[in-house]
Amino acid sequence: MKKMNRRTFTATFTLGIGLAASMPSACAVTESKSEKQLGIALVGLGSYSEYQLAPSLQETNHCRLAGIVTGTPAKEKKWAEKYNIPAANIYNYDNFDTIADNKDIDIVYVVLPNSMHADFCIRAAKAGKHVICEKPMAVSVAECDAIMEACEKAGVKLSVGYRLHSEPYTQELMRIVKEKTYGEVRYVTAEAAYISRGNPNQWRLDRKLSGGGALMNMGVYSIQSAIYGSGMNPIAVAAQEFSTRPDYFKETDETITAQFEFPNGAVGNIFTSHNVNVNRHYSNFDKGWVELSPANNYGPLSGRTSDGTVLKFSHQRQQGLQMDDFSKHIMQGTPNVAPGEMGKRDMIIVEAIYQSIQEGGKKISLDLGTMGIV
Repeated sequence: MKKMNRRTFTATFTLGIGLAASMPSACAVTESKSEKQLGIALVGLGSYSEYQLAPSLQETNHCRLAGIVTGTPAKEKKWAEKYNIPAANIYNYDNFDTIADNKDIDIVYVVLPNSMHADFCIRAAKAGKHVICEKPMAVSVAECDAIMEACEKAGVKLSVGYRLHSEPYTQELMRIVKEKTYGEVRYVTAEAAYISRGNPNQWRLDRKLSGGGALMNMGVYSIQSAIYGSGMNPIAVAAQEFSTRPDYFKETDETITAQFEFPNGAVGNIFTSHNVNVNRHYSNFDKGWVELSPANNYGPLSGRTSDGTVLKFSHQRQQGLQMDDFSKHIMQGTPNVAPGEMGKRDMIIVEAIYQSIQEGGKKISLDLGTMGIV
């Protein structure tokens, strides 16, 4: 197998512990708003910020929407009026660095096209702000390194926008895997895809902005799901790419499948696409199985197990849970459930998948160093 030579790095990932499957009507613990709420500035006011992050920040307990960064003047007025954002907390891409002087803003959440993540994460760190980088963390492992180094040098915290690590269905799956409720994991399948029929000029179809296609978008969820659904990082991967609409997907990958090998001999399959609707996770163990379907949308999710248990948790906005978790990490020292090392690890796997495709589906060995279980 061909080795991928990456700088060795060490990270410890902490398992999120969900509520037990034996509690079919379990609800998420409701927290009260804390006295101190960290101020978050959203960088990039596209649909994810408008319809997911901003509404979620109206329900968070440990953080709040404090500022915005946009290159569109019309959005400045709209957001200022809707969320009562003072003019002093509104920035554009040119004057962004002056955010360093703003004591109302503690965290910068970068929600820009993938190719812009590194630039603005590094600038945010240099401004002394904690950083949330939307997934994927960057368009290369080298850029992930640069972001992590900037945050470490500035003494600020870094998290990747992996919302599912903070939601109860995913946490319950992690608990079952960790506690070996059904024994050892033997097989995992992780599917994350949707049909793109929108604007053919959207940034996700522009390789210079996106860095790739379905794999860099929904495929990150598949990679994540295969890892936390097995409790292990893969040791090898082989991959294939398919395209049925080359006239639409001119620069980016449409559909990718990949096969993982895990240290205990377990195998996994991931599937991602911008031309199919699928949303499912399945972990098979020695003595049973767990399925989440849907597994990676904005919720509510749904799950069941081989012994007839139906997983049921109350629904809260995943993005709100995610941002509260990071805020508690900063203020209370709780575990960082999605640290930068996790984003880098996933980009190593993404690059290996693309390498395998370029080499005709060849198996690529993954040297991920000493890493903990997600």
